[in-house]
Amino acid sequence: MSMTQFLLPVLALITWTAVMWFWLYITRIPALTAARIHPNKARHPSGDWKAKLPSRVLSITDNYNHLHEQPTLFYALMFFIALTTGGDATSWLIGWTYVGLRVLHSFAQIFASQVVTRFFVFAAASLALFVLLIRTILTLIA
Repeated sequence: MSMTQFLLPVLALITWTAVMWFWLYITRIPALTAARIHPNKARHPSGDWKAKLPSRVLSITDNYNHLHEQPTLFYALMFFIALTTGGDATSWLIGWTYVGLRVLHSFAQIFASQVVTRFFVFAAASLALFVLLIRTILTLIA
């Protein structure tokens, strides 16, 4: 498997993050306008202005932020694997599983009202990431 093929899940998750960025702004700007919130009021994420926005808009914002948290470990790990062991089909499949679960997590966070649903998807994605990490460590020490 080429390094380019192996890193396609990374490109896919970066692309999904860009999609969420567009979704964030096409929902947030109209919501801020409708709620008559001046942009300067929204400069601090913990301000009381958030109470005036619809929950779904806040969920999109939260999800976009979440795509800059744990996935950074995924990006680093995938590049580490590509540069050290070259990666194999199993790691590639786990990488795609992680990406699919993160996309599913986005939809669960935005559309599902049950936090437990979102938690289980997040936990499954985390498990995939940790399996990928453990496989990498075992490959290096073997």
